[in-house]
Amino acid sequence: MPVEPLAESAFIAALRGLSTRYWGTHPFHHRLHAGELDAHGLRIWAANRWYYQCRLPQKDAAIISNCPLPEIRRQWLDRIVYHDGPHAGTGGIERWLRLCEAVGLDRDEVLDERHVAPGVRFAVDAYVTFARTKPWWEAVASGLTEMFAGHLMQQRVADMLANYPWIAREDLAYFTNRIDKVSGEGKDTLDIVVRHCVTREQQDRAIAALSFKCDVLWSMLDAVERAAR
Repeated sequence: MPVEPLAESAFIAALRGLSTRYWGTHPFHHRLHAGELDAHGLRIWAANRWYYQCRLPQKDAAIISNCPLPEIRRQWLDRIVYHDGPHAGTGGIERWLRLCEAVGLDRDEVLDERHVAPGVRFAVDAYVTFARTKPWWEAVASGLTEMFAGHLMQQRVADMLANYPWIAREDLAYFTNRIDKVSGEGKDTLDIVVRHCVTREQQDRAIAALSFKCDVLWSMLDAVERAAR
């Protein structure tokens, strides 16, 4: 017999229940926030996180290419423009490059990816492949880590300004610009997932997709922690 779908409240609770597996609880992030990273560790973190940031527009483009619904495609297009910027020298990726420069990296050494750890490359590429090969709604569900990100970003700005005095507030524009944006995106993404994942199979796959994304992020920091030693 078919399994009954979860009630909407139970489905949302199951998704939100994965918050404890978000990378905010990773030991490396605890060290970052506590001011325990040296200059080398900060540079390794920034350069490897760059690889994730610059692949996000490709992930979002894959979702759009797989989605047959024009209203979802229109809504999702804004994410690509946000990261890539409406023109060169703007957008979230540019703001991340400025942070890389603030921690002592040359732009060229970030762009040529010489510092990207194999584990980070593997995890990020697996995430992009997931978005390219899974149904669009499943790939959208994987991005629900947005629900957990806003508070962490607020804390990161405060902690980095307090513990790394050579970093100025304007160097953290990626985070300060993103805090309000990610809160809205998290609500919009959750609304899409709840609206389009209506069978129990779809709900279970959405929960598994978010779990997979948490694994991707955790694996990234595992690799960064090893590279920063």
